[in-house]
Amino acid sequence: MEIRSTRFPFRNSLCSLMAGLTVVSCGLQPRNNDRSLSDELGRALEETPDPGLPTLWIAGDSTVKCNFPMRGWGQDLGSFFDPKKIHVVNRAIGGRSSRTFYTEGRWQEIVDGLKPGDFVIIQFGHNDISPLDGTGRLRGSLKGIGNDVEKVVMPDGRIDDVHSFGWYLKTFARSAKAKGAQVILCSPVPRLKFTSQGGFQHDWHSQREWISACARAEGAAYIALEEIIARTYESMDRAAIENLFADHAAHTNADGALINARSVVTGLKRNPALSLGRYLNEEGMKIAK
Repeated sequence: MEIRSTRFPFRNSLCSLMAGLTVVSCGLQPRNNDRSLSDELGRALEETPDPGLPTLWIAGDSTVKCNFPMRGWGQDLGSFFDPKKIHVVNRAIGGRSSRTFYTEGRWQEIVDGLKPGDFVIIQFGHNDISPLDGTGRLRGSLKGIGNDVEKVVMPDGRIDDVHSFGWYLKTFARSAKAKGAQVILCSPVPRLKFTSQGGFQHDWHSQREWISACARAEGAAYIALEEIIARTYESMDRAAIENLFADHAAHTNADGALINARSVVTGLKRNPALSLGRYLNEEGMKIAK
């Protein structure tokens, strides 16, 4: 195991802390509708899971849950499941990587709530490509799926052992399976990118391979979410695709989030080993593989 060290110029501790806790938001007031929004910590305004029902937990970043006018697919996934059969809890939060979701204790909160028969669907990657130190809001992870560790000095002088992207994903999968839950790893949703010929550009080539490898290593299901969504975009013209995004990066609006949520259901249906199909409602059953 290789151990490296990274340092960065000391910054004001409060500013660095706030940067690390920043939730992606446009600063606008939310619409008055029935779609739940994140609070200031990015947590869903949702009820406590019913202990008598299985729970589908969702872990991810702002492409999974965000504030208006942006919207993540996790905010719509529950609309395809029967609430009398399963409870859907979206614990995604903007600005997080696999690393910070782990180090802030957010993953442990999910693990603490898991019970046998639950499911966990995980999507990270967008923020893991950030620098490891303060220039990247202290959220980047090492490339790959190995066991290398890089030591990063935090603003308060504490040493943070930064692991690889795959190390965090495998740790998530392993700890969830130990609680009797089924784990689903998703590739990141595609960013708004086009080829020089004007077609939609497939994305996250390395990350897709890493996530798939982690799923195989840990006996988790894998959803090629980027590919499913990109295939949908390939049938659309550029203007129509752009109209699904709230910015020029990766954040969808309400229409884009719904397409992505439907794509997640498609991916779930393509995994015959998963038993989630029994919990879909009528709308979820209509979605094709």
